Amino acid sequence: MREARTPWRMVGVVAATTAILMAAGCSDDSSDDTDTVSVEPLTGIDSPVAATAPAGTITDSPSGMHSTTFDADTRSVVALADDYSSLLVFPVDATSDSVVPRVIELPGAATSIADGRDGTVLLPTDKALLEVDLRTSGVDSIAVDARLLSAVELPDGQLAAGDDRGTVHVLGSDGSESHTISGLTSVDSLASTQYGLTALDRHQTSLTEVKVDDDSLGLALRAGEGAAELDTDRFGRVLVTDAAGEELLVYSSESLLLRQRFPVGAQPWAVAYDDNSDVVWISLPATNEVVGYTLDTGIPVEVSRFPTVRQPDSIAVDSDTGDLYIGSATGDGLQRISVPGGQ
Repeated sequence: MREARTPWRMVGVVAATTAILMAAGCSDDSSDDTDTVSVEPLTGIDSPVAATAPAGTITDSPSGMHSTTFDADTRSVVALADDYSSLLVFPVDATSDSVVPRVIELPGAATSIADGRDGTVLLPTDKALLEVDLRTSGVDSIAVDARLLSAVELPDGQLAAGDDRGTVHVLGSDGSESHTISGLTSVDSLASTQYGLTALDRHQTSLTEVKVDDDSLGLALRAGEGAAELDTDRFGRVLVTDAAGEELLVYSSESLLLRQRFPVGAQPWAVAYDDNSDVVWISLPATNEVVGYTLDTGIPVEVSRFPTVRQPDSIAVDSDTGDLYIGSATGDGLQRISVPGGQ
Protein backbone atom coordinates (compact mmCIF):
# COMPACT_ATOMS: atom_id res chain seq x y z
CA MET A 1 0.00 0.00 0.00
CA ARG A 2 1.43 3.29 -1.04
CA GLU A 3 -0.27 5.80 1.06
CA ALA A 4 -3.38 6.47 3.02
CA ARG A 5 -4.68 9.28 5.15
CA THR A 6 -7.41 10.17 7.60
CA PRO A 7 -10.80 10.73 5.90
CA TRP A 8 -12.16 14.13 4.97
CA ARG A 9 -15.80 14.72 4.13
CA MET A 10 -16.24 16.49 0.84
CA VAL A 11 -18.93 19.05 1.49
CA GLY A 12 -18.96 21.67 -1.21
CA VAL A 13 -18.14 22.41 -4.80
CA VAL A 14 -17.78 26.05 -5.85
CA ALA A 15 -16.47 27.75 -8.95
CA ALA A 16 -12.73 28.37 -8.85
CA THR A 17 -11.19 31.68 -9.76
CA THR A 18 -8.28 30.29 -11.76
CA ALA A 19 -8.84 28.24 -14.89
CA ILE A 20 -7.05 24.90 -15.34
CA LEU A 21 -7.64 22.46 -18.16
CA MET A 22 -9.05 19.13 -17.07
CA ALA A 23 -9.84 17.07 -20.16
CA ALA A 24 -10.78 13.44 -19.54
CA GLY A 25 -10.12 10.53 -21.88
CA CYS A 26 -13.04 8.18 -21.29
CA SER A 27 -16.08 8.40 -23.55
CA ASP A 28 -18.58 7.76 -20.76
CA ASP A 29 -16.90 10.01 -18.21
CA SER A 30 -19.29 12.72 -17.07
CA SER A 31 -16.34 14.82 -15.87
CA ASP A 32 -14.94 15.46 -19.36
CA ASP A 33 -15.60 19.19 -19.11
CA THR A 34 -12.88 21.80 -18.71
CA ASP A 35 -14.30 23.50 -15.64
CA THR A 36 -12.29 23.94 -12.48
CA VAL A 37 -13.71 23.02 -9.10
CA SER A 38 -12.69 23.75 -5.55
CA VAL A 39 -13.66 21.22 -2.90
CA GLU A 40 -13.54 22.22 0.76
CA PRO A 41 -12.52 19.15 2.78
CA LEU A 42 -13.70 18.87 6.38
CA THR A 43 -12.97 16.20 8.97
CA GLY A 44 -14.90 12.99 9.32
CA ILE A 45 -16.58 10.16 7.48
CA ASP A 46 -18.10 8.76 10.64
CA SER A 47 -18.62 5.03 11.01
CA PRO A 48 -21.54 3.68 13.02
CA VAL A 49 -21.02 1.22 15.85
CA ALA A 50 -20.32 -2.11 14.16
CA ALA A 51 -23.51 -4.17 13.96
CA THR A 52 -21.73 -7.29 12.69
CA ALA A 53 -18.71 -8.98 14.26
CA PRO A 54 -15.54 -8.26 12.24
CA ALA A 55 -14.20 -11.06 10.09
CA GLY A 56 -10.85 -12.68 10.87
CA THR A 57 -8.85 -11.90 13.99
CA ILE A 58 -8.24 -8.73 15.97
CA THR A 59 -4.99 -7.58 17.58
CA ASP A 60 -5.31 -4.92 20.28
CA SER A 61 -3.83 -1.53 19.53
CA PRO A 62 -2.83 1.08 22.15
CA SER A 63 -4.55 3.79 20.09
CA GLY A 64 -6.35 4.43 16.86
CA MET A 65 -4.49 3.46 13.69
CA HIS A 66 -4.00 5.85 10.78
CA SER A 67 -2.31 5.49 7.37
CA THR A 68 -1.84 1.74 7.81
CA THR A 69 0.66 0.10 5.46
CA PHE A 70 2.41 -3.26 5.09
CA ASP A 71 6.20 -3.56 4.83
CA ALA A 72 7.22 -6.76 3.05
CA ASP A 73 10.92 -6.54 4.01
CA THR A 74 10.29 -6.62 7.77
CA ARG A 75 6.90 -8.36 7.43
CA SER A 76 5.20 -5.85 9.63
CA VAL A 77 2.11 -3.66 9.61
CA VAL A 78 2.92 -0.03 10.30
CA ALA A 79 0.52 2.74 11.29
CA LEU A 80 0.49 6.20 12.80
CA ALA A 81 -0.86 6.44 16.33
CA ASP A 82 -3.49 8.97 17.37
CA ASP A 83 -0.88 11.62 18.12
CA TYR A 84 0.63 11.21 14.61
CA SER A 85 4.02 11.59 16.33
CA SER A 86 4.67 7.89 16.85
CA LEU A 87 4.63 4.76 14.73
CA LEU A 88 3.01 1.47 15.72
CA VAL A 89 4.84 -1.55 14.26
CA PHE A 90 3.05 -4.93 14.39
CA PRO A 91 5.08 -8.07 13.45
CA VAL A 92 2.68 -10.22 11.43
CA ASP A 93 4.57 -13.52 11.81
CA ALA A 94 4.72 -13.44 15.62
CA THR A 95 3.67 -16.75 17.18
CA SER A 96 2.30 -15.19 20.37
CA ASP A 97 -1.47 -14.90 20.70
CA SER A 98 -1.01 -11.40 22.12
CA VAL A 99 1.16 -9.15 19.95
CA VAL A 100 2.30 -5.88 21.47
CA PRO A 101 3.29 -3.40 18.78
CA ARG A 102 6.67 -1.70 18.91
CA VAL A 103 6.43 2.08 19.23
CA ILE A 104 8.82 4.37 17.36
CA GLU A 105 8.77 7.97 18.50
CA LEU A 106 9.01 10.63 15.78
CA PRO A 107 10.50 14.15 16.07
CA GLY A 108 7.27 15.68 14.77
CA ALA A 109 3.73 14.92 13.68
CA ALA A 110 3.51 13.11 10.34
CA THR A 111 0.64 13.45 7.90
CA SER A 112 0.88 10.02 6.25
CA ILE A 113 3.06 6.96 5.65
CA ALA A 114 4.57 5.98 2.30
CA ASP A 115 6.55 2.86 1.42
CA GLY A 116 10.30 3.31 1.27
CA ARG A 117 13.02 0.89 0.23
CA ASP A 118 14.69 -1.96 2.14
CA GLY A 119 12.53 -1.93 5.25
CA THR A 120 11.99 1.81 5.51
CA VAL A 121 8.97 4.08 5.43
CA LEU A 122 8.69 7.76 4.50
CA LEU A 123 6.77 10.23 6.64
CA PRO A 124 6.03 13.77 5.46
CA THR A 125 5.96 16.36 8.26
CA ASP A 126 6.11 20.11 8.64
CA LYS A 127 9.59 21.23 7.45
CA ALA A 128 11.00 17.71 7.03
CA LEU A 129 10.65 14.36 5.30
CA LEU A 130 11.40 11.54 7.75
CA GLU A 131 12.83 8.17 6.76
CA VAL A 132 12.35 5.48 9.39
CA ASP A 133 14.30 2.19 9.38
CA LEU A 134 11.82 -0.37 10.68
CA ARG A 135 14.62 -2.82 11.56
CA THR A 136 16.58 -0.48 13.83
CA SER A 137 13.91 2.14 14.69
CA GLY A 138 16.36 4.77 13.42
CA VAL A 139 14.91 8.03 12.13
CA ASP A 140 16.63 10.22 9.52
CA SER A 141 15.32 13.69 8.75
CA ILE A 142 15.59 15.54 5.43
CA ALA A 143 14.89 19.27 5.79
CA VAL A 144 12.28 20.66 3.37
CA ASP A 145 11.00 24.21 3.80
CA ALA A 146 7.31 23.33 3.47
CA ARG A 147 4.43 21.61 5.20
CA LEU A 148 4.58 18.22 3.54
CA LEU A 149 1.49 16.09 2.97
CA SER A 150 2.74 13.23 0.79
CA ALA A 151 5.85 11.40 -0.33
CA VAL A 152 6.98 8.61 -2.65
CA GLU A 153 10.21 7.01 -3.78
CA LEU A 154 10.96 7.28 -7.51
CA PRO A 155 12.42 4.39 -9.57
CA ASP A 156 15.81 6.14 -9.86
CA GLY A 157 16.22 6.44 -6.09
CA GLN A 158 15.16 10.07 -5.82
CA LEU A 159 12.34 11.06 -3.49
CA ALA A 160 9.34 13.24 -4.24
CA ALA A 161 7.36 15.06 -1.57
CA GLY A 162 4.21 17.15 -2.00
CA ASP A 163 3.18 20.10 0.15
CA ASP A 164 0.03 22.00 1.13
CA ARG A 165 0.74 24.81 -1.35
CA GLY A 166 0.67 22.60 -4.42
CA THR A 167 4.40 22.09 -4.92
CA VAL A 168 6.27 18.83 -5.55
CA HIS A 169 9.79 18.79 -4.08
CA VAL A 170 12.25 16.44 -5.78
CA LEU A 171 15.04 15.26 -3.47
CA GLY A 172 18.27 13.61 -4.57
CA SER A 173 19.55 10.36 -3.08
CA ASP A 174 21.79 12.45 -0.80
CA GLY A 175 18.78 14.28 0.61
CA SER A 176 19.42 17.58 -1.14
CA GLU A 177 16.53 19.27 -2.93
CA SER A 178 17.26 19.28 -6.65
CA HIS A 179 14.21 21.18 -7.89
CA THR A 180 10.52 21.91 -7.35
CA ILE A 181 7.44 21.70 -9.56
CA SER A 182 4.50 23.92 -8.68
CA GLY A 183 1.05 24.68 -10.05
CA LEU A 184 -1.36 22.58 -7.98
CA THR A 185 -3.48 23.67 -5.02
CA SER A 186 -2.23 20.90 -2.74
CA VAL A 187 -0.35 17.66 -3.30
CA ASP A 188 -2.30 15.32 -1.04
CA SER A 189 -0.98 12.05 -2.43
CA LEU A 190 1.65 10.89 -4.92
CA ALA A 191 1.74 7.79 -7.10
CA SER A 192 4.89 6.49 -8.80
CA THR A 193 4.62 3.86 -11.53
CA GLN A 194 6.94 2.57 -14.24
CA TYR A 195 5.46 5.31 -16.44
CA GLY A 196 6.02 8.31 -14.20
CA LEU A 197 4.73 10.37 -11.29
CA THR A 198 1.13 11.41 -10.67
CA ALA A 199 -0.27 13.80 -8.05
CA LEU A 200 -3.69 13.79 -6.38
CA ASP A 201 -5.05 17.23 -5.49
CA ARG A 202 -8.07 16.87 -3.23
CA HIS A 203 -8.97 20.56 -3.31
CA GLN A 204 -9.37 20.42 -7.09
CA THR A 205 -10.38 16.73 -6.97
CA SER A 206 -7.92 16.10 -9.79
CA LEU A 207 -5.19 13.72 -10.89
CA THR A 208 -2.20 15.35 -12.64
CA GLU A 209 0.91 14.11 -14.42
CA VAL A 210 4.14 15.41 -12.87
CA LYS A 211 6.98 15.56 -15.39
CA VAL A 212 10.00 15.31 -13.11
CA ASP A 213 12.59 15.59 -15.89
CA ASP A 214 10.90 18.62 -17.45
CA ASP A 215 10.06 20.41 -14.18
CA SER A 216 6.47 20.75 -15.31
CA LEU A 217 2.94 19.47 -14.93
CA GLY A 218 1.28 17.43 -17.66
CA LEU A 219 -2.31 16.46 -18.31
CA ALA A 220 -4.82 16.94 -15.49
CA LEU A 221 -8.07 14.99 -15.19
CA ARG A 222 -11.02 15.39 -12.88
CA ALA A 223 -11.07 12.67 -10.23
CA GLY A 224 -14.76 12.37 -9.53
CA GLU A 225 -16.66 14.65 -7.18
CA GLY A 226 -14.40 14.34 -4.14
CA ALA A 227 -11.25 12.24 -4.47
CA ALA A 228 -10.05 10.48 -1.32
CA GLU A 229 -7.12 8.02 -1.62
CA LEU A 230 -5.03 6.34 -4.29
CA ASP A 231 -2.87 3.29 -4.87
CA THR A 232 -1.08 1.79 -7.87
CA ASP A 233 -0.85 -1.71 -9.33
CA ARG A 234 1.74 -3.74 -11.23
CA PHE A 235 0.23 -2.67 -14.56
CA GLY A 236 0.94 1.00 -13.88
CA ARG A 237 -2.66 1.90 -13.18
CA VAL A 238 -3.64 4.50 -10.59
CA LEU A 239 -6.66 3.54 -8.49
CA VAL A 240 -8.60 6.39 -6.87
CA THR A 241 -11.54 6.33 -4.48
CA ASP A 242 -14.13 9.05 -5.04
CA ALA A 243 -15.69 9.44 -1.61
CA ALA A 244 -18.24 12.07 -2.61
CA GLY A 245 -19.24 10.38 -5.86
CA GLU A 246 -19.20 6.91 -4.27
CA GLU A 247 -17.12 5.42 -7.08
CA LEU A 248 -13.87 3.58 -7.75
CA LEU A 249 -11.89 5.26 -10.54
CA VAL A 250 -9.18 3.45 -12.53
CA TYR A 251 -6.65 5.46 -14.57
CA SER A 252 -3.83 4.42 -16.86
CA SER A 253 -0.59 6.29 -16.15
CA GLU A 254 1.35 5.60 -19.36
CA SER A 255 -1.10 7.95 -21.03
CA LEU A 256 -3.27 9.50 -18.33
CA LEU A 257 -6.78 8.29 -19.12
CA LEU A 258 -9.79 7.31 -17.05
CA ARG A 259 -10.24 3.66 -18.04
CA GLN A 260 -12.90 2.44 -15.62
CA ARG A 261 -15.33 3.92 -13.14
CA PHE A 262 -17.68 1.92 -10.96
CA PRO A 263 -20.29 2.81 -8.30
CA VAL A 264 -19.62 1.09 -4.96
CA GLY A 265 -22.75 2.13 -3.10
CA ALA A 266 -21.17 3.80 -0.08
CA GLN A 267 -18.43 6.35 0.52
CA PRO A 268 -15.22 4.49 -0.40
CA TRP A 269 -12.04 5.60 1.30
CA ALA A 270 -8.88 3.52 1.68
CA VAL A 271 -7.62 1.51 -1.30
CA ALA A 272 -4.96 -1.21 -1.56
CA TYR A 273 -4.03 -3.47 -4.46
CA ASP A 274 -2.89 -7.10 -4.19
CA ASP A 275 -0.38 -7.61 -7.00
CA ASN A 276 -0.55 -11.41 -6.73
CA SER A 277 -4.30 -11.95 -6.83
CA ASP A 278 -4.97 -8.77 -8.85
CA VAL A 279 -7.71 -7.74 -6.45
CA VAL A 280 -8.23 -4.14 -5.45
CA TRP A 281 -9.56 -3.67 -1.92
CA ILE A 282 -11.45 -0.59 -0.77
CA SER A 283 -12.82 0.28 2.65
CA LEU A 284 -16.32 1.62 3.28
CA PRO A 285 -16.23 3.46 6.63
CA ALA A 286 -19.92 4.38 6.38
CA THR A 287 -20.87 0.68 6.59
CA ASN A 288 -17.77 -0.80 8.32
CA GLU A 289 -16.93 -3.04 5.37
CA VAL A 290 -14.07 -3.87 3.03
CA VAL A 291 -14.78 -4.98 -0.53
CA GLY A 292 -12.55 -6.65 -3.12
CA TYR A 293 -12.88 -6.19 -6.88
CA THR A 294 -11.15 -7.66 -9.92
CA LEU A 295 -10.58 -5.34 -12.89
CA ASP A 296 -9.69 -7.74 -15.69
CA THR A 297 -13.09 -7.78 -17.39
CA GLY A 298 -13.07 -4.07 -18.19
CA ILE A 299 -15.39 -3.26 -15.31
CA PRO A 300 -14.81 -3.93 -11.60
CA VAL A 301 -16.37 -7.21 -10.45
CA GLU A 302 -16.96 -7.79 -6.74
CA VAL A 303 -15.30 -10.97 -5.47
CA SER A 304 -15.34 -10.58 -1.67
CA ARG A 305 -16.96 -8.47 1.05
CA PHE A 306 -16.16 -8.60 4.77
CA PRO A 307 -17.37 -6.79 7.90
CA THR A 308 -14.62 -4.75 9.57
CA VAL A 309 -13.68 -3.08 12.79
CA ARG A 310 -15.26 0.31 13.34
CA GLN A 311 -13.84 3.21 11.32
CA PRO A 312 -11.73 1.30 8.75
CA ASP A 313 -9.94 4.41 7.54
CA SER A 314 -6.80 2.63 6.33
CA ILE A 315 -6.07 -0.81 4.90
CA ALA A 316 -3.04 -2.76 3.70
CA VAL A 317 -2.43 -6.09 2.00
CA ASP A 318 0.33 -8.69 2.24
CA SER A 319 0.67 -9.83 -1.35
CA ASP A 320 2.78 -12.83 -0.30
CA THR A 321 -0.09 -14.39 1.63
CA GLY A 322 -3.14 -12.41 0.47
CA ASP A 323 -3.84 -11.42 4.08
CA LEU A 324 -5.74 -8.16 4.43
CA TYR A 325 -5.09 -5.74 7.32
CA ILE A 326 -7.54 -3.09 8.46
CA GLY A 327 -6.64 -0.43 11.02
CA SER A 328 -9.41 0.99 13.19
CA ALA A 329 -9.10 4.75 13.65
CA THR A 330 -11.26 4.56 16.80
CA GLY A 331 -8.93 2.20 18.66
CA ASP A 332 -10.74 -1.09 17.98
CA GLY A 333 -7.48 -2.73 16.90
CA LEU A 334 -5.77 -4.23 13.88
CA GLN A 335 -7.97 -6.65 11.92
CA ARG A 336 -6.44 -9.48 9.92
CA ILE A 337 -8.45 -11.33 7.31
CA SER A 338 -6.94 -14.41 5.65
CA VAL A 339 -8.42 -14.34 2.17
CA PRO A 340 -8.56 -17.75 0.44
CA GLY A 341 -6.65 -17.51 -2.81
CA GLY A 342 -6.14 -13.80 -2.18
CA GLN A 343 -9.82 -13.01 -2.90
